[in-house]
Amino acid sequence: MSNSFSQIRLLFSGIAFASLVVIGGCQPTATPAAKTATKSSATEESSASATVETADTTTEETKASTLKGKIAIDGSSTVQPISNAIQEQFKKPFPGVTVTVAGDGTGNGFKRFAAQEADITGASRPIKAKELDACRAAKVSFIEIPVAYDGLTFAIHPENTWAETLTVDQLKKIFGSESPAKKWSDLDPKWPNEPLNIFSPGTGSGTYDYTREVLAGEGKLREDMSLNEDDNFLVAGVAGNKYAIGFFGVAYFNENKDKLKAAKIVNPATSEAVMPTIENIATNKYAPFSRPLFIYVNVESLSRVEVQAFVDFYVTNSAATSEKVGYVRLPEVLATAARNNFDSEVAGTHFVDKDGNGRSGSMTEIFVPANIVQ
Repeated sequence: MSNSFSQIRLLFSGIAFASLVVIGGCQPTATPAAKTATKSSATEESSASATVETADTTTEETKASTLKGKIAIDGSSTVQPISNAIQEQFKKPFPGVTVTVAGDGTGNGFKRFAAQEADITGASRPIKAKELDACRAAKVSFIEIPVAYDGLTFAIHPENTWAETLTVDQLKKIFGSESPAKKWSDLDPKWPNEPLNIFSPGTGSGTYDYTREVLAGEGKLREDMSLNEDDNFLVAGVAGNKYAIGFFGVAYFNENKDKLKAAKIVNPATSEAVMPTIENIATNKYAPFSRPLFIYVNVESLSRVEVQAFVDFYVTNSAATSEKVGYVRLPEVLATAARNNFDSEVAGTHFVDKDGNGRSGSMTEIFVPANIVQ
């Protein structure tokens, strides 16, 4: 892959970045050719060099516009808005490449990924040991790339004035399977004596998995919830019932905050009631429900130039794009680590150790070279 990857990097250096970085008013980075073109030619030699580089740029732009191929993406519905926005930007300089983006859930995405039915899968949690084993069995090597942070949001109806602040213990009683609350008054006698109507992502969703791990540990979430992989269904369910509650990524809440209300969550460490705002998620004040989002890329797929180009484009533009669609850009140290892993073709996961156990801790502690396991 290395020689082809070098060609992709050269291809990007020869395309005006005004057409690549289009989110948030980012200024284009001057390419070598552009820099040469703006230099005054002091000698005939430098003038000749400028002419050659300009010609090379035209050639690379032509390569970009004529590049063809198909790329399949599946996985997390939470990551899907970022991938959709990236593919919309990508098709401008690469109109001949068809990128399809599905959002069938993190778990379902990993199944398709291991079956080599998807080149890339989005994940709203890190890969699990059993999913890593499935990839190993299928001889699917992958690169793990964090792309943004998300805040898991617990949404209530706008007319809900009693549960505007919730504790983790209350959430465990709402969503957990052990002695679950049946009515709002089971959580607080002052609250309405009305049934809880609960909406949840499907069991194949990384959002479901993440919530289960935080609220139930090794246990289960309750089974009498309305489950659906489509976050729009969850939004409609909560918006249509005064006594409903549901959860999904912050981007879906922000898209629908005219219909919903986000509950403040009491941070167990500080006892502060915190809203899932961009600032609170970025600083991890919104705990324990701030989480990283990922894409996983099949190394074999990267032997195709169009996939290399797309993933390079994704990594380059993920920070600005994630903010545009309502998520939180990664800290610079993690963004740099993600870029370095992709550029250096570092395969494997940081989140499962050699004994098959999941790692816990902050992203900056976990996402380091020493933790890589293939």
